[in-house]
Amino acid sequence: MKRAHRLTAGLLTAGALALTGCAQSVDPIERLGRKAVRSVAPKVRDAGGQALAAHAPPAPRAAAYARWGLPAPLPAAPPPPARKPARPFVVDRVPTRDKVVFLTFDDGAERDPAFVRMVDELNLPISMFLTDSVASPGYDHFDRLRRAGGGLSTVQNHTVDHPYLPGLPYAGQRAQICGQQDRLEARFGARPRLFRPPYGAYNNQTLRAAGDCGARAVVLWGASMQINDLRYAHGDRLRPGEIVLAHFRGPGELKGATITEMTARMLRRIQEQGFAVARLEDYL
Repeated sequence: MKRAHRLTAGLLTAGALALTGCAQSVDPIERLGRKAVRSVAPKVRDAGGQALAAHAPPAPRAAAYARWGLPAPLPAAPPPPARKPARPFVVDRVPTRDKVVFLTFDDGAERDPAFVRMVDELNLPISMFLTDSVASPGYDHFDRLRRAGGGLSTVQNHTVDHPYLPGLPYAGQRAQICGQQDRLEARFGARPRLFRPPYGAYNNQTLRAAGDCGARAVVLWGASMQINDLRYAHGDRLRPGEIVLAHFRGPGELKGATITEMTARMLRRIQEQGFAVARLEDYL
């Protein structure tokens, strides 16, 4: 495999993602890179997949949904599978029939305290793929997010400096991936199990380095969060097991909207299509 892999089926074309994904984003971290509720939870696990508790957090109060602009409670996600389904090392959609989707947030440039409150009050499970060079000044913020909402959210790996990995030799890719594994383990106490390559770009050396650094899956995406809507790689609606890409962005990149407002809109779209938000790590 001599050339870099990209997300398939038309996802993330050059003009399609001015405000979504790692491919063509106006996010400050993307520019930097080019330069270099569930309320049912039988077990809560930390970022390393270790069991933390044997009980579910309490269901959010009805008032919490109204406070964040949701007309009704989000559907409760079903219990996660007793046995995780077989899946490839590279995954852009979880193989499941459960009507669930998974929320993933990249980079770490924006740190909105209201977003912590939203995650906490809605018991919203999110997977945070952090880039050290941007997120590290705010690691305390992401630790609060990790602990919010019953501790359902996790911290995962998005490299040290957000480079285009296929442009680096194996040693350079390993340094970017393993280096962030080490930093996140030292800061949060658990070694990430999931890795997302910047821009969704990878080659054989990326996969080798990710595996050597301890990643159990390379996570891409099949839908992405826009300011007012969702964009889909396949069709015009969500599919069971869809992995949704979002970014930690602020009003400067969101035409005045906050990440909290944008997430509320995204949750309404998910709700309208009858999906629950589940914890990605329970399925991978």
